[in-house]
Amino acid sequence: MAEATRLFHTTLIPSFNPLHKTKPYSYSQSPPIIFHKRPINCSVSTSDTTKATVTQKVPWGCDIDSLENASALQKWLSESGLPPQKMAIQRVEVGERGLVALKNIRKGENLLFVPPSLCITADSEWSCTEAGEVLKQNSVPDWPLIATYLISEANFMESSRWSNYISALPRQPYSLLYWTREELDRYLEASQIRERAIERVTNVIGTYNDLRLRIFSKYPHLFPEEVFNIETFKWSFGILFSRLVRLPSMDGRVALVPWADMLNHSCEVETFLDYDKSSKGVVFTTDRPYQPGEQVFISYGKKSNGELLLSYGFVPKEGTNPSDSVELSLSLKKSDKCYKEKLEALRKYELSGSQCFPIQITGWPMELMAYAFLAVSPPSMSRQFEEMAAAASNKNTTKKDLRYPEIEEQALQFILDSCESSISKYNRFLQASGSMDLDVTSPKQLNRRLFLKQLAVDLCTSERRILFRAQYLHQQFAIGDI
Repeated sequence: MAEATRLFHTTLIPSFNPLHKTKPYSYSQSPPIIFHKRPINCSVSTSDTTKATVTQKVPWGCDIDSLENASALQKWLSESGLPPQKMAIQRVEVGERGLVALKNIRKGENLLFVPPSLCITADSEWSCTEAGEVLKQNSVPDWPLIATYLISEANFMESSRWSNYISALPRQPYSLLYWTREELDRYLEASQIRERAIERVTNVIGTYNDLRLRIFSKYPHLFPEEVFNIETFKWSFGILFSRLVRLPSMDGRVALVPWADMLNHSCEVETFLDYDKSSKGVVFTTDRPYQPGEQVFISYGKKSNGELLLSYGFVPKEGTNPSDSVELSLSLKKSDKCYKEKLEALRKYELSGSQCFPIQITGWPMELMAYAFLAVSPPSMSRQFEEMAAAASNKNTTKKDLRYPEIEEQALQFILDSCESSISKYNRFLQASGSMDLDVTSPKQLNRRLFLKQLAVDLCTSERRILFRAQYLHQQFAIGDI
């Protein structure tokens, strides 16, 4: 499973721009929850090489469930300033390896106290000083800068001060970056997370290509291709997506925090990491007590099962994630007499003729209803098109809770039809998954395909459950029971 990224007051950064934020959707039956948009590509060039093949492992790190380097990591951290801990790295049921309580831990107790000197940030000192200076002279953003730094330090092996940390990192992080295009198309065909995964892979490849063309090719003695290539960048970005955190009390700085990143996620926990100015260390405050031998958890944030799969490679058990959601796609009909006018109104607010909205088991965003109103509105309501489009966007403060009684029934039916269309896709996949030909011969590949298929089945089952609930709520609303 995932080894934890460490969520601070704000969520783990899902975009290449660590300061990128989106406004929350306004839910009709639940408190506002922030849903992040697609990742932002920090590069200027992209590639169509999203048809990736199974990647080779990098020459550093360890197996994802290995404890072979754990003792060396703990020893190095202690010698480098980490205070005595009440937890140790052990194999666990949830997450392969994690931090387990050695002593009784009270609710409300601060743990970790990782000093800033043991955190990797954009300001960390490079073993190859010249390489770091070149990247900073070219104004490389924090995400690709830290990704390149991680590869550079890994290549220095024992001569890097981070060698013990890098040796304890997984050679292949759990991430959809490591799914091939064929696997994404095959196993996630029913889920909108497939498009997110393809876009993320494209962003990583585009970022690497941009760095290679603008910088690496001009300084081959500093960035040799046998070290700085797409495979090592998939590894480093996989590490960042699953481990990089933003520390609110350090001016929002993003960092890798050794030791803290061994903590795993629980949907029942709400505690997060942050920098504590009084102790001058990265800490988290427990929100429940732990007995010796119990695994200690933090939260990766209020993320859907799809988002957890996207970055961390795991799916919580069905019904256990209160923040779970599914993206429902709504589209204007091109046969609509007012299609062009409606599309123009949507584009004014950076929306398109086909738009996805996150819905939860407890409700749906008001923006979804506004979009549905626009989709079914007749020509006689053309003066309200822009008002509806504005309300469908989550990038402005326009009144969201619009009411158009004369077309409410049609709007609800439009949403129900969209739910039914999505549910039918999930039904087809789940019905076919039992007899799906895995098309592999080696035991290792067979185990991998079985694992990926099970993840996809778990995700699709949880997303379909939310759609069933949304369908029921809309039906009850339509007949006046809500």
